[in-house]
Amino acid sequence: MLKFDMQCAAYRDFADLLDTDQYQPLPDDWFVGITDVIDSTSAIALGRYKDVNYAGASAIAALGNAWNSFDFPFVFRGDGAAFAVHPGQLASATTVLQQTTAYARDVLQLGLRAGLVSVREIRASGSDVRTARFAASDAATYAMFAGGGLNWADRQIKAGEHTISPSPSSTPPDLTGLTCEWAPIPSQRGEILSLLVEPSNHSQSQHFAILARQILAILEAGEGRSRPVPDDIAITTEVADYLGGRGWSDVVSNSDYRRYDDVLRLTMDCTTAQIRKVEALLVAARDRGEISFGLHRQSHALMTCLVPSGNRASHLHFLDGMGGGYTKAAAMLEAQSSDG
Repeated sequence: MLKFDMQCAAYRDFADLLDTDQYQPLPDDWFVGITDVIDSTSAIALGRYKDVNYAGASAIAALGNAWNSFDFPFVFRGDGAAFAVHPGQLASATTVLQQTTAYARDVLQLGLRAGLVSVREIRASGSDVRTARFAASDAATYAMFAGGGLNWADRQIKAGEHTISPSPSSTPPDLTGLTCEWAPIPSQRGEILSLLVEPSNHSQSQHFAILARQILAILEAGEGRSRPVPDDIAITTEVADYLGGRGWSDVVSNSDYRRYDDVLRLTMDCTTAQIRKVEALLVAARDRGEISFGLHRQSHALMTCLVPSGNRASHLHFLDGMGGGYTKAAAMLEAQSSDG
């Protein structure tokens, strides 16, 4: 059995995570969980951006609260989430996902699809699941995933395999600490860009890393480095208490606007010139058959916050675009993938 260390050293430079050969394989007996809002496009068309993001992050909050620990690999994907489950936590994870999908249906009036797939089955399909840790700050650490396994599991679950039905009981999930009540964050530089870039071959990590670093070099040039959360927002005492006494600078540091989960996933505040340069790179790489990509522009970003009750200082802040964000970018990416 593979030895897996959830406390392995976290990378401090996001660019280092683009070489996914360094990621640690999940053991075969672990499971990958996937959730996504069914027909999130229609919900977004009705302006329900916050509800979609709240539902997307709900499984992360519910699992962490059920386990009294957020020390497990997870990633927010806009209208859903992906996470790794230890075999000893499979039963509790199933119960939590049953409760969470029922909550989304009954309270949010959203269909939330959920499923669990074994890593062993993912590897048998020819894909893999590897993970690494990114230290956004001294207090906040995010997981990254590579190998194509999340996307394979996502496709299986969307096809009706390994799905988990909503709970028939009325027991709600514990969503303590999860909120999407922050005001939308306007672009300071021009537009909020939601960008997804997926390699055509997940085994060619170093080749994809070159392109990804070129993208980041363009988007992170200049003052502010295109981070969508500005530095100069004052917060009230009440909000500071909610964040464990921390100030806005910690919100900035702990924001999750760059991630890799089989897809390079960015929410960034960009100039028109930056977007044009990046799009030219992406079109050329797509035409060479190296990638598929999707992007969407909007005026504001949305922030969904998770403040663990046991450690408020490790508050986490998930970013997405307010005008459709990752959902609309994903539709563009999926259309390219199906055309290919």
